[in-house]
Amino acid sequence: MKAIQFRIARPTNNLAEVVKFYQQGLGLEVLGKFENHSGYDGVMLGFPDKTYHLEFTQHTDTVPLPKPTKENLTVLYYDNIEEYKKANELLQKTGVTPVEPENPYWKDKSETYEDPDGWRIILFNGVYNP
Repeated sequence: MKAIQFRIARPTNNLAEVVKFYQQGLGLEVLGKFENHSGYDGVMLGFPDKTYHLEFTQHTDTVPLPKPTKENLTVLYYDNIEEYKKANELLQKTGVTPVEPENPYWKDKSETYEDPDGWRIILFNGVYNP
């Protein structure tokens, strides 16, 4: 069996700030959005091929949400050093600075950042080869 699309969805109480982080900071495109759907607003962000995307939802009432650990990670892999550098520069231009990774595996081959909710994003210089 082969799934043809992959979506990760999570709630937020900071929808506008989170969308700004992923759209302006990481260059993801808004693939779709909805408002007041049974009390929820949401935005799907991803790359143009729409194979992989992130969905962020926010209830019209602020609700308590679980806090992420420093090991809750979304990893973006770059197979081109120039694209990797551009991605880091784009994110840092929005005022976001790298943070120390929890796991030393990520040191010296990537940069770690936190989105407005504290969820961690890793920009990895290379590709995953098991």
